[in-house]
This record gives sequence, structure tokens and C-alpha cells, in this order.
Amino acid sequence: MKFNTASSVAGILLLYISGSLCQLDVCGRAPLNTRIVGGENATAGTWPWQVSIHLIGFGHNCGGTLITKDWVLSAAHCFQRVIASGIVMYFGRLDQSGSNPNEVSRTASQIINHPDYVNEKFDNDIALVQLSSSVTFSDYIKPVCLAAAGSVFSAGTESWVTGWGRLQSGASQIPDILQEVMIPIVSNSDCDNIYGEVNISITNNMICAGLLNLGGKGSCQGDSGGPLVSRKGSLWIESGIVSFGVGCAEPKYPTVYNRVSQYQDWIKSYMGSNPPGFVKFNTENPTSTEKPTSNSNLGVPNFLLFSLSLTFSIIPCTFSLYLAS
Repeated sequence: MKFNTASSVAGILLLYISGSLCQLDVCGRAPLNTRIVGGENATAGTWPWQVSIHLIGFGHNCGGTLITKDWVLSAAHCFQRVIASGIVMYFGRLDQSGSNPNEVSRTASQIINHPDYVNEKFDNDIALVQLSSSVTFSDYIKPVCLAAAGSVFSAGTESWVTGWGRLQSGASQIPDILQEVMIPIVSNSDCDNIYGEVNISITNNMICAGLLNLGGKGSCQGDSGGPLVSRKGSLWIESGIVSFGVGCAEPKYPTVYNRVSQYQDWIKSYMGSNPPGFVKFNTENPTSTEKPTSNSNLGVPNFLLFSLSLTFSIIPCTFSLYLAS
């Protein structure tokens, strides 16, 4: 990547502040970026951090997010009673049954579920998966930026969720083509009031998104572990990991995601000298996430506005109350 003088100064300052550029020079950029329930087909390279996690012999099981060349972020509920040797991950994949010329695959060397994950309460639904060998970044394979500790995603913030989950609740097949859909953030207080009716508490470790009055757009079974992202300038930042919901994109019930910013220290503790890129997202007003075209000049972001660090995520959802898996 080439930098002009101003960007070089920003890089030096970042190095001074954080100690290492880590993934911040590559994370969250989707140069080919031009929906899930109520969504539409994505195009190749639109979401270069999207991972398809397969159980060997059974096919696609969950989504995930590439956060460094060696690690994927996903949901803990995706890996209950699953061993590392039993999964294979696909990067740069668009079509589950057709040709994917930009794709590479990796097996896992280890799976790390959060030690405080509680299946009955859906809390701490986050996991890390280490790749058996590093992937090489390209326009079709890139890491996402993670929301840094203290990030604020106000109600109404436009967010995108992606995956190969079912197109409607109860459907037997998943779509071949990666799906994408835009949905707004729902405040935790409103989400907690809604889920209180089914005796589920929305904790600070969760973030909600969906169309409360309309429904019809959101994640479903098979999208679990996948990313919920918002755009800040030229960067895409992961705020949540698909976790659970009632039905699929029901008018009243938003989908619940694991809140990535709560786990910055936990994620970094496993990353060593090459952590993911953490970026502070802090807007009190809804933000625009107009998608750049393949000809967009993304430029160099003003890194001085961001706090730094690294992380990644995956999620699950199912039944009337569903875990996305």
C-alpha cells in the first residue's frame, strides 16, 4: 500500500500511540464493495472478511469473520461438542455450490470458546478459531476492523449483516450465494423490554438490530457467528456476532448479537504480536453506510480519530427462540 506524506505522518503517530500498526493498515477495507432474510445477493469481494465454516462431511454450519491472517472470530454456540479437526473454513467464497476462483480454505488448529459462555442465557457467545496456516490477503480476502472498547452504536445506526443462512424460518436449504441486508441498531433498553416477555435478559455483552415494526430483514439459522458491521469513513467495523433471536426477522423481535467491543482484552490476550485492528466507533446519531463502488477512491482515513487495538467474532441463532447456527 502506498502512502502520501500526510498518511505517513499518521502512520508514525499510530505507531507511537499503539506500539504497532498491526492490522490497522489493512482491516475494514473492501475495495470491491459496490441481504440473509429480506436481503439480496452479494457480489464477489463485497465482504472480504466473511468466512464460511463447514463441519466436515456436513457442509456449511456457521459464519465467521477474518480478523487477522491467522484468526477467525465466531460464536461459541457454533462449536459446542465440535473439535478443531472437524471443521474447514472457506475465505473469499461467494457461491456454496459454484466456482469460487478467489477462494482458499484452511482447517483449524484450535478453537477457543469464551470460558463464561452460558448456553441457557446466550451470554458471552463468542469464540476464536486459529487457522492451521496463515491466509494471504487480497481484494477478496481481508480482515475486518473490530469495535474497540467503549464504542457506541446508537439506536438507528445503519448496520449490515451477511451470511448463507436460511431465507426464511423453517426453510430446509441455505442459499448458494452470500446474502447481505442493511438493518438499524435497536437500543439495548428497548431490546431488553421486548425479550423480557420471553424471560430473556439483554446484557451489556449484547447488541440488537432489526426492523421493529416491519420485520422481514435480518439473520436466520445458518448465519450464526457471522458479522454485523457499520461503516465509519472508509472503514468497516464489526459491532456484533450473530447470536440468537425469536423466529427469523420477526416484526417485533430484533436479532441479538454478541457485542464485540466488550471483548477487546479477551481477544488480544490470544493474538500475540499480530492482534486485529480495533477502531473506536462513537456516534450518538445514525451514520450513513452507503456502500462504495469498485471504482471508489477510499483514500486514507484519519486514524487520529480512532482508538486502537484488535479483535474478531462469530455468532449463532434457532427454534421459536432460535440460536443462529
